[in-house]
Amino acid sequence: MTDVIRIGNCSGFYGDRLDAAREMVEGGPIDVLTGDYLAELTMSILYGQRQARGENMGYVGTFLKQLKEVAVSCKEKNIKIVTNAGGLNPKSMAEEVEKILKELGVDSKVAYIEGDNILEDLEQLQKDGEAFTNLDTQVALKDTDQQALTANAYLGGWGIKEALDQGADIVICPRVTDAAVVIGPAAWKFNWQRNDYDALAGALAAGHIIECGAQCCGGNYAFFEEVPSFRDVGYPIAEIEANGNFTVTKHAGTGGLVSVGTITAQLLYEISTPAYYNPDVIAHFDTMKIEQAGDDRVYVSGCRGSSPPPTHKVCFNTRGLYKQSMETLLTGLDIELKAERFLDAVFHNIGGREQFEDVDIHLIRSDQEDPDSNEVAHAALRVTLTSKDPSKFGRIFSAKVTELGLAGIPGNTGRGAAGFNGDAAVIHWPALIDSQRLTEVVHVGSKTTEVLPTQRLGLDEIYYQETPAVIAPAPTGPAKRIPFGRLFGTRSGDKGGNANMGVWARSDEAYSFLYEFLTVEEFKRLAPDFGIYEVERYDMPNLRAMNFYIKGVLGTGAASNHRIDKQAKTLGEYFRAKYIEVPESLAAGL
Repeated sequence: MTDVIRIGNCSGFYGDRLDAAREMVEGGPIDVLTGDYLAELTMSILYGQRQARGENMGYVGTFLKQLKEVAVSCKEKNIKIVTNAGGLNPKSMAEEVEKILKELGVDSKVAYIEGDNILEDLEQLQKDGEAFTNLDTQVALKDTDQQALTANAYLGGWGIKEALDQGADIVICPRVTDAAVVIGPAAWKFNWQRNDYDALAGALAAGHIIECGAQCCGGNYAFFEEVPSFRDVGYPIAEIEANGNFTVTKHAGTGGLVSVGTITAQLLYEISTPAYYNPDVIAHFDTMKIEQAGDDRVYVSGCRGSSPPPTHKVCFNTRGLYKQSMETLLTGLDIELKAERFLDAVFHNIGGREQFEDVDIHLIRSDQEDPDSNEVAHAALRVTLTSKDPSKFGRIFSAKVTELGLAGIPGNTGRGAAGFNGDAAVIHWPALIDSQRLTEVVHVGSKTTEVLPTQRLGLDEIYYQETPAVIAPAPTGPAKRIPFGRLFGTRSGDKGGNANMGVWARSDEAYSFLYEFLTVEEFKRLAPDFGIYEVERYDMPNLRAMNFYIKGVLGTGAASNHRIDKQAKTLGEYFRAKYIEVPESLAAGL
């Protein structure tokens, strides 16, 4: 086999399966164990943890439980550990790691990285010209009265490489990009240079694929019936070569599936354009080739890379207004009239609508006509109120709604808070910062090393120019009406206040039809509740795929929007349930 570095990922989010780290270490050979814990929502969770439990907190504590199980084995097998579980406080996490290692009698060398936190410098940075304009709303931070609670730049992988170069066995990262925990070890293994952009782009693609853990191994896969078993689904391993090509696999004997389909689905997850931006490189997802290379083995090659952008992304969390929700089940006949009468009584009880900055009402018609059971006779009425005044919320609001229990419409019953309980909402504020203002700081033992981002090194810019693909004409002939998802796969997710939905076909003929059929206009017709927003379409013929980017549908991020599905995880399957007309030749055998 070509010389490779085997990088396994044991976590795709804060709350992922704890046993995955031990299973990854014990299940077969790997060189590096990584864990990704930091969704955009997680940073607000860690902020709340630090506020409640003290300034020494703000990291992902579950990683420490995993470390206790694998530290000895990793040292014996010479497996490096690289994780972004440091969150808002990598220094404190590194100290806790040192304590665990001492208790276990393991002499692993621990490093931690800083340089992402710009909160203390925020005022000066704004004076120096950094507007921190919200990428979704185009509002500058200084033009809002929101208070910044956290401010963390997404660092790249070069600080990780430096830590490994200095002999670190465990690297605790702050808010690095999700793929950085893969890029850094690969660059260390092969001693890549800053302008080895094609190799770096391959590692970025590998990192993007395995960052969500089991999700590229059959988890959440649209064609789930292809997955042999969802019991003990395996976690992914990227076997990366010196040129950046790689194979994705999983340990033998684990559940799930690694196929061209599962890898394509993950590549389309939470992206916008095919040019995937990272502070170390831009990877062009419309250049790669994906091939099945064996059972549960997929080979990805040819991903081209360009110079990184001149900016780093910054994740702000700001303090928003106060919000409280209620949800009531309405039952049976005359649902809309019942909702109207119920809301009239509620707002009369609490002193009127006009006292609130925003009143958001959703009547979710999940009730069925002539219902077969009590449970399918319900519709859900969700109300979320927003105000600058916290005194309007809490027990007062709940009590005023509860008072109507025996004095209102028939067949109603409460169903909890439905999202907000009267506290200030945390707003996701995505912005950019000039990369010239950032420095990664690597701590290994008593030694501190500054690592400059690539943008500060004065390298010549290189940009790959794509070649337009030629798409064959779509098949024609008599049509048949089928669900969209019988023919096409989807995967959806969130990017701050925006959502994305990737779509792919499994044959050239199906893709030719998809390419002509699923325009932005048709997307809006099929999903009108999402189509009322600005929608962009990006094509990736090499993957037989396209991506739809829906702007603003998630408001100000997962922590503060009022949707049931706050991260658009269900959008893809909702879309697959829509019926469309396709040529009979495509529907044959379905």
